Amino acid sequence: MDSSVKSFLLDVRAFANSFLSEYEPLVLVSAPLIALFVASMLQSALQVLHENGLKATLLGFFMSFVKLVPGVKSYIDAEKQKVVDKLQSGGKSVRESWRTELPSTGLGVGVIEQMKDEKRKDVAWQGKCSGAVYIGGSECEGHFSLINEACSMFAHTNPLHMDVFQSVVRFEAEVVAMTAAMLGSKKKSSGGQICGNMTSGGTESILLAVKSSRDYMKTMKGIKKPEMIIPESAHSAYDKAAQYFNIKLWRVPVNKEFQADVKAIRRYINRNTILIVGSAPGFPHGIVDPIEELGQLASSFDICLHVDLCLGGFVLPFANKLGYPIPPFDFSVKGVTSISADVHKYGLAPKGTSVVLYRNHDLRKHQFVAVTEWSGGLYVSPTIAGSRPGGLIAGAWASMISLGEEGYLENTKKIMEVSKRLQKGIEEIPELFVIGRPDMTVVALGSNVVDIFEVNDIMSSKGWHLNALQRPNSIHICVTLQHVPIIDDFLRDLTESVKTVKENPGPISGGLAPIYGAAGRMPDRGTVQELLVNYMDGAF
Repeated sequence: MDSSVKSFLLDVRAFANSFLSEYEPLVLVSAPLIALFVASMLQSALQVLHENGLKATLLGFFMSFVKLVPGVKSYIDAEKQKVVDKLQSGGKSVRESWRTELPSTGLGVGVIEQMKDEKRKDVAWQGKCSGAVYIGGSECEGHFSLINEACSMFAHTNPLHMDVFQSVVRFEAEVVAMTAAMLGSKKKSSGGQICGNMTSGGTESILLAVKSSRDYMKTMKGIKKPEMIIPESAHSAYDKAAQYFNIKLWRVPVNKEFQADVKAIRRYINRNTILIVGSAPGFPHGIVDPIEELGQLASSFDICLHVDLCLGGFVLPFANKLGYPIPPFDFSVKGVTSISADVHKYGLAPKGTSVVLYRNHDLRKHQFVAVTEWSGGLYVSPTIAGSRPGGLIAGAWASMISLGEEGYLENTKKIMEVSKRLQKGIEEIPELFVIGRPDMTVVALGSNVVDIFEVNDIMSSKGWHLNALQRPNSIHICVTLQHVPIIDDFLRDLTESVKTVKENPGPISGGLAPIYGAAGRMPDRGTVQELLVNYMDGAF
């Protein structure tokens, strides 16, 4: 070492020792630790600020501080309980009669009569529900009877035992293949490797697609702190997936047409992004996102794109063939890596049947769980559930085979025509407007004249079960075959309900409009979240 450099270092050491000699050893040891702690706290605060924004962060700190004031937290909790009790009005008295123990002596076949009695107490849902029941006609005949018989025939089967219940294994493979063919697997641009599995519903299909995307991107890019970006119209199943699989979720506002804002999503993409999402259509407003643009975005950043076709999977392919102007949405779009499609909606299959599809086997392999060190033997499972109900798989297969392409085309023609008639009828009510431009069978409506949630309460009093939405405040109806013969009844009741609210504004007794309205305006979303959790906790 050069003598001048050595001399300089010795001088520096001497100066440092002289300067630090004025401080206690405890101070010298603790100072770096305190600095490290402060830096860590500052980093955490900046991270919260980045994720939630200035307004939400300040509000969160304020609410946390306010709850420390003696008596305030107990007051807030009491007020929240009042809201929960109102949401559960009537439920507690009903639950008091629920069984909590096995009967000492079984009822035998007599249990069927008891079940019939319980069923008669259900509300009248025929044609009155948004979505919920997609099969038309009476549940004692027609397609209802067909899938009930199919389910019953295979109720004891379990595709986990592939060597035993080979018929159900075949049914699942064929349901997946037929669904894939509807969604572009036969097109050259799909790559010819589309594969997938049946699941218990749209939520599980989305969960599996997110989990597979996470693990695939970890393998391909080494991403250990995964993030995904979704429009605020995307289904809440993505929030569930983010919580289950430890993924940072970014919810991005939609554009003026209530579609995914591609430019806004682009701004959130970073080195940890594993997945972006589009819907065809979105649950709230029935509008198809710009899947082609999202595909281009995903391809340019080499990330995954999931398309939620849970609602549209068994409508859009047939609406397209009927000549409706449906934008591209399936595996023919470059960049789409996975798709979810519910068979139990417009596929008219029994509840609990959906399909998750992947562009290739490399993606799907990250869905599977294989265990080699279990004393029970070697184990591999394709979905979240181990044992799965073969009866539901058989029911889905029976539905698709019994209807065929002609059946689905006929059904799609009916519900699309009714949806357009519904949209026109809403537009003729001067106090209402349709949200965006629906592409399919979901029509959302709002108002700048009357409280739309009060309108919903009046509709509920007439026996209708609609969905309340937010951002903006609105309600929607998801049209099914159940609505085809009674859509004029709906429009008549809607017109009368709007008139009633306009002439007599204000909440009706037992109505939920004040709660929905307050929840929409409440800036502290944590409090709203607590209300929902408390409501669910007391529901069973």
